[in-house]
Amino acid sequence: MPPAPYAVHPAASRGRLHPEPESPTRSPFQRDRDRVIHSTAFRRLQYKTQVFVNHEGDFFRTRLTHTIEVAQIARSIARALGLDEDLTEALALAHDLGHPPFGHAGEEALNLAMKPFGGFDHNAQSLRVVTLLEARYAAFDGLNLTWETLEGLVKHNGPLPRPPAYIAEYDARHKLDLATQPSAEAQVAALADDIAYHSHDLDDGLRARLFDVADIAHLPVVGAALAAARQASLDMPPARLRHETIRRVIDAMVTDLIAEATRRIVRLAPKDADAIRHAKRRVVAFAEPMAEANQAIKDFLYARMYRHWRVNRMTSKARKLTEALYRLLLAEPILLPDDWRARAGEAGTPRCAGIVGDYVAGMTDRYAMDEYRRLTDLSVSG
Repeated sequence: MPPAPYAVHPAASRGRLHPEPESPTRSPFQRDRDRVIHSTAFRRLQYKTQVFVNHEGDFFRTRLTHTIEVAQIARSIARALGLDEDLTEALALAHDLGHPPFGHAGEEALNLAMKPFGGFDHNAQSLRVVTLLEARYAAFDGLNLTWETLEGLVKHNGPLPRPPAYIAEYDARHKLDLATQPSAEAQVAALADDIAYHSHDLDDGLRARLFDVADIAHLPVVGAALAAARQASLDMPPARLRHETIRRVIDAMVTDLIAEATRRIVRLAPKDADAIRHAKRRVVAFAEPMAEANQAIKDFLYARMYRHWRVNRMTSKARKLTEALYRLLLAEPILLPDDWRARAGEAGTPRCAGIVGDYVAGMTDRYAMDEYRRLTDLSVSG
């Protein structure tokens, strides 16, 4: 199937900040995808929290498995809409590279600790990772991704009239058109994130027994999926019932998204990708009833999962550990490994604050816990 005229076409890419010869075997966006997959930051996602800290169970989602699920959903939607699948996949795989350990608890703690220095934003940190922190190439810092991938990475949730500090700093030397809508590919990646997030958190919440199927039967879309799953087999075991329900939820949301995006694209009649970027509203969206259902699922998960007392206990400990680790290293950067210490400079300075933020944000859950123990427990050698 040929790409739609409003898709981002690799032959028309605006290129890379540091010019490189094109690959004879891969498109620019395929190279971006491959560079993300081979990055250190991508591998670390395996041991970063989604909701449950990594050591709490082998079968709960991690930030890596979440990312892979987002990429699968995003690529399927992109194919149905005639978009560039490789760019969509690259964006889905890169969207969480800036997340610190312990999920949102870690982000909240870093943001609080870094307030005097501008705070912490995982979206801006993702840009730092792919443009600065990955050190893999002789000729440049970062991954030197295409303009289209960088644009979609920072804008996938919409225009940025007031960008975080690093995004504004980067934009000053490599304009990413922050005031316009993201490409359709980036819009797909953003909503695929929602679909994956809510469906797998329902799955993990049921598996962890934070709630049961009776508690979700009233939810829009979820209740209908549960009823349809039960009709498929009257004596279905609980685990299979859960999987049958969740796959129906994903299918319903993806089907609605494709249908609504198609309606909006037909109405807009965009002639190229820039017409998508300059539209007054996003073209990839849920229809109103599904958007309301999506919000209802989000509200349920917030109340019954993300604020469950068992999750709260781990969240509280993770937040305290992350903040304490950051403040300790900010006050004593001589405790940093040699390569980080050389870049940090004097304790308490903005430069030191940024380097310590990069160091802590790059940690996995396990490494953060081990590093805190090494720095605070006199019985553990450094």
